[in-house]
Amino acid sequence: MNFPKNEKNNQRQLPLADEIFLDHVGHFVSDKDAARDALIQAGFQPTPISIQRNEDEHGEKHLTGTGNVTAMFKGGYIEVLFKTADTKLGQEFDEALSKYPGMHLAAFAVADAQAHSQRLAQTDFRVRPIVDLRRPIGTETGESEASFTVARVEPGEMAEGRMQFLTHHSEDTVWQKRWLSHPNTTEALLDIVIAVEDITEAENRFGRFLRANPVSTNTGVAIRLGRGGVQLMNKETFDAMFGSLFGPVPHFPFIGVYALRVASLDICEDFLEQSGLEPKRQENALFVSFPKALGFGAWLFVEGENDLPWRHQ
Repeated sequence: MNFPKNEKNNQRQLPLADEIFLDHVGHFVSDKDAARDALIQAGFQPTPISIQRNEDEHGEKHLTGTGNVTAMFKGGYIEVLFKTADTKLGQEFDEALSKYPGMHLAAFAVADAQAHSQRLAQTDFRVRPIVDLRRPIGTETGESEASFTVARVEPGEMAEGRMQFLTHHSEDTVWQKRWLSHPNTTEALLDIVIAVEDITEAENRFGRFLRANPVSTNTGVAIRLGRGGVQLMNKETFDAMFGSLFGPVPHFPFIGVYALRVASLDICEDFLEQSGLEPKRQENALFVSFPKALGFGAWLFVEGENDLPWRHQ
């Protein structure tokens, strides 16, 4: 199966009109400092720790219950989340973390999160109220603020984790040029890989959620977006491809892997080996499990999208 290239989209950070981009993935962790160190060990240049807040109808800001550290790329980013308060969101964070530490979030960027929330409600998803999220971010000229409009569904609607749409309102503040270069040469977030028990049910649900037509691949089913996408695999395929990296899947469904594009696979491999992370090279792809502080799962590094195993014919 060949997929169309989106060269122009890959040069843009944010979607236009009806486009949907895979914006970021989120690790849920218990030790924020150890997780930040783990990002550095893997060759990422993480941002400083930030505490998230949302704004109520009176303009007052309250703790959401989580804070984050990120690794920002020319296309998308990685988010590492930790608990900051015993809010409803903080309690949901605890529940997810009790299943396993690792990835529990995938966020999809859209031009109008409010419109997507309404669309989800019209297609039988139970939706939550829109959230205006804020977090302070230091810049080279002083402190600024990142702002987002976030559309979420109720827990259980997407069993894989916290699947959400968001609209960015502060692109230059979030993607500061000083954070975009990484020793492992990562340039962009590509796809996420999710192991599911019922692939037919999952592909139908994700197709509705992302307003996209699932397509069959040599490893399962793909939901391709304007930039990036979701690859669904059954247990047998997922175990065959990734099981040697981190052992048995800790929970189903499981957001276990995400793919990143790098400028140089050789430089990335050398860095990871020197960091003691034991990468495994297969053809034009590099597989490596997360350091323990980032939870269960693995990265897949490639130089081009067509080097991904599920893009092979």
